Amino acid sequence: MSEPRPVVTRFAPSPTGFLHIGGARTALFNWLYARGRGGTFLLRIEDTDRARSTPEATQAILDGMAWLGLDHDGDVISQFERADRHAEVANQLLAEGKAYKCFATQDEIAAFRDAARAEGRSTLYRSPWRDADPASHPDAPFVVRIKAPREGETVIRDAVQGDVTIRNDQLDDMVLLRADGTPVYMLAVVVDDHDMGVTHVIRGDDHLNNAARQMMIYDAMGWDVPVWAHIPLIHGPDGKKLSKRHGALGAQEYRVMGYPVAGMRNYLARLGWSHGDDEFFTDAQARAWFDLDGIGKSPARFDVKKLENLCGLHMAQADDAALQQEIIAFCAAADLPAITISQAEGLNAALPFVKERAKTFPELLDKAHFVLTERPITPDDKAAKALDPVSRGILGQLTPHLQTVTWDRDALEVVLNDFAAAQDTKFGKLAGPLRAALAGRAVTPSVFDMMLVLGREETLARLEDAAA
Repeated sequence: MSEPRPVVTRFAPSPTGFLHIGGARTALFNWLYARGRGGTFLLRIEDTDRARSTPEATQAILDGMAWLGLDHDGDVISQFERADRHAEVANQLLAEGKAYKCFATQDEIAAFRDAARAEGRSTLYRSPWRDADPASHPDAPFVVRIKAPREGETVIRDAVQGDVTIRNDQLDDMVLLRADGTPVYMLAVVVDDHDMGVTHVIRGDDHLNNAARQMMIYDAMGWDVPVWAHIPLIHGPDGKKLSKRHGALGAQEYRVMGYPVAGMRNYLARLGWSHGDDEFFTDAQARAWFDLDGIGKSPARFDVKKLENLCGLHMAQADDAALQQEIIAFCAAADLPAITISQAEGLNAALPFVKERAKTFPELLDKAHFVLTERPITPDDKAAKALDPVSRGILGQLTPHLQTVTWDRDALEVVLNDFAAAQDTKFGKLAGPLRAALAGRAVTPSVFDMMLVLGREETLARLEDAAA
């Protein structure tokens, strides 16, 4: 028995100006499958449509993949730059009699189809040039067509969809080279995948019908057919194909909205693939567990609530230093003011107290507002109401009690509860003015958490400001 070939997968997007969330999931599945098997993950840009294929559009895909942490092996391959190689294969098939020159004009093809419709026959074009004597060839423009099998069946052995059988009389003699000599996309894909050594083609099931036509080229060239895995598309919550009306479509949009990347990867992996009942998992687990037989046959539905919940879980478990770096990168991506050195120090101290209560970076930064803001603090409208003259007076009386207390949670709780009792009130009544003084907000993390993060000096300064 021969050794199994090392796994080679590829992601081959068309540059449309951004990395679509569906494309991001396809890239992730290919990346996970290769990385989990010590294989190779390649990136090819299908840039044959020159009008849409700008450097900016390609960069947008690269940026999206970099954000998702989907590193590829080797150089990025440009399909357009390989056009000569694609044409070489078509000409080889022509020389071997497995393809032919077709001189039919567009008008002749249209007339054939009109007549077929009128007679109730298949409109699949049957070229009269398929078996014509080359001596009868006119001096006229021609396309190169492959000779499709006319009898029998083609079976697509698909790791997700199962065996899909297509009758060969449903296949047309596909064009390989246009009249101007340029190769068609269907030829380019096969030649590129073969030359790149791709063993597994994992892509959207909108390409399933293409597989039968692409197999004609593999068979004609005597090449190994890769393992097919056609994954169902992503639908919106309403069960329809994911589109703009469902909200953000590009990976970069989710980055700017502040979703942590580990949560995004976890959610995208779970979108159409499962490992038992596991919902939350690490990158290492995803690489170890991911397999093609875990991919479902039905379209997955994009659910923002599930995405947010997973992001919250990942944020809560994240390493603080790594999380801080990701927040700084988020601020840059979202064109928010950069975090200063002193703010970064404060944020680092606050993260353990705020990261477990947020699902996105904007939420986390909002909860950490108390440590990112500077004196003098201007309270918002709600907080200002809590700082009436009576409350200010109480804060003024409280300050001396905090000047000598041991600065830990237990000691602070004792002092504040004793002070509240001395004022003949409950601590809850003190909390509102304290939140307003320390953060300028009515909704904040726990008063004790804020005091511990801010430290004695800053806490006392803020209380004195408010009392004054």
